[in-house]
Amino acid sequence: MPNTSKHTTLVDRFGRTVDYIRLSVTDRCDFRCVYCMAENMTFLPHAQVLSLEEIEQVAAAFVGLGVKKIRLTGGEPLVRRDVIKLIRGVGQLDAELSITTNGSQLLDMAADLKNAGVNRLNISIDSLRADRFKEMTRTGKLAQVLAGIDAAVKIGFDRIKLNTVVMKGRNDDEVLDLVEYARDAGVDISFIEEMPLGNISEHDRAKVYCSSDEVSALISERYQLDPTSERTAGPSRYYRMQDSESRVGFISPHSHNFCSECNRVRVTVEGRLLLCLGNEHSVDLRETLRQYPDDIERLQQVIVKAMDLKPEKHEFDLDEEPQIVRFMNMTGG
Repeated sequence: MPNTSKHTTLVDRFGRTVDYIRLSVTDRCDFRCVYCMAENMTFLPHAQVLSLEEIEQVAAAFVGLGVKKIRLTGGEPLVRRDVIKLIRGVGQLDAELSITTNGSQLLDMAADLKNAGVNRLNISIDSLRADRFKEMTRTGKLAQVLAGIDAAVKIGFDRIKLNTVVMKGRNDDEVLDLVEYARDAGVDISFIEEMPLGNISEHDRAKVYCSSDEVSALISERYQLDPTSERTAGPSRYYRMQDSESRVGFISPHSHNFCSECNRVRVTVEGRLLLCLGNEHSVDLRETLRQYPDDIERLQQVIVKAMDLKPEKHEFDLDEEPQIVRFMNMTGG
């Protein structure tokens, strides 16, 4: 593994320190969630995708620049061949390691993930009704995901959080059911406003938009939500319920913009350093990785210089055509 001694930190031109990297390890997924992908997808050819060794080198370069948290994303990261090998390598770096997953592989892989160094899991689940879950994921089996969540809870991670994208008329009537499920399982849950990434025809994003304030009001009909200063490295704002250890979080890219506190960048599966999820500002790391293999200092120089491209904020308008044509499976959450 290359030297990762910390000789600098990543600061953008707005004074925000970047200490969190989300690395996409694949654009492929065994689900086709309606807000994430089109039903028929064309995935990247193998030659355009970073190798596991290249992804590990990117992770090491960022840790050497002061990054404290790494999240592996997809697509679905656990469907990539030999991904545990990558996780073991990244798990040895001096950073907290987490994974975002749809849960489909957890029944078989939860123990391996824990042993490889994963500290935290984010598990996407948008419905507790089998027929609706199948409709929203197009291919997913709810029972398989629930069994995976159970397995992960029993294995024991530092923290497990469920992620739910709430859409009006689709699953907003399950908000309280999902809170109850999280409480019973002893895990956290975050409710997310849908982000307008990629052109989809399955639904009108403006019509199904459900704000965090609306979701909070639904939960407050049963439980008092007390604000807390607790934060993870991500954008969730957390609340506590007096009779439960489970936290309720809200990710609100539309209604409560969190750009002023953004500490994150992303690397796509094809090696583009994406400075903002809601913009196209990016730098090609794959070119540097392949032209100068194992030259971690040169890679770090490219990363440091790229911080000047990080925009101040994103601009989402649900009434207009999406400005970002890439789907979420290209960059992860």
